[in-house]
Amino acid sequence: MNILTCENVGKVYGSGASQVTALEGIDLTVEKGEFVAIVGASGSGKSTLLHILGSVDKPTQGRVIIDGTDLAGLNPTQAAIFRRRKVGLVYQFYNLIPTLTARKNILMPLTLDKKKPNPEYFDKVVSALGIGDRLEALPGQLSGGQQQRVAIARSLIYRPALLLADEPTGNLDQKNSREIIDMLKLSNRNLEQTILLITHDEKVALAADRIVTLEDGRIVGDERRR
Repeated sequence: MNILTCENVGKVYGSGASQVTALEGIDLTVEKGEFVAIVGASGSGKSTLLHILGSVDKPTQGRVIIDGTDLAGLNPTQAAIFRRRKVGLVYQFYNLIPTLTARKNILMPLTLDKKKPNPEYFDKVVSALGIGDRLEALPGQLSGGQQQRVAIARSLIYRPALLLADEPTGNLDQKNSREIIDMLKLSNRNLEQTILLITHDEKVALAADRIVTLEDGRIVGDERRR
């Protein structure tokens, strides 16, 4: 079952002499439960693709379907709700709310929808990420690695159709980077979470089951590793 389908997706910025083609002819499918890395140098189109998949931006051409929803049909309010419920986002700089505890940061997507968490699933997520003893701490009381674990837990709490991880190890040292990638692999395996990892680091990409390479806005490689 395909969780993500991109059909001839293109993105052009500007017009005339200043026109820039960021993406061109992107055809991509990701099945439920896959762990896919998208790699490419700076300017290859990774960030543009991420913004489109996260429903933050719209393609100039083509369409994107996530878990049966065509993103082109969403207005800004609907897109924000869709992001919160269906697309987990993990960024390089955590984006935690500094005045809220780790627990409240994790539960924020549910709180915004006035929904109660499933206690069993919550415990499973925080246990898998090794942060069960830090739930009452504020972000400023956590290490960088712990903050990123909290951010991953927040992205998983709604059981999203797709988790987008944008350079999640870019702000961490080597030890914490390895641990975060291990956490993503564990989420993929034990929670059956579909993951799309955006990175410029080929060593990080090797953790994925499949590596898609972007160059000048086009897919130039698609390798299934296992």
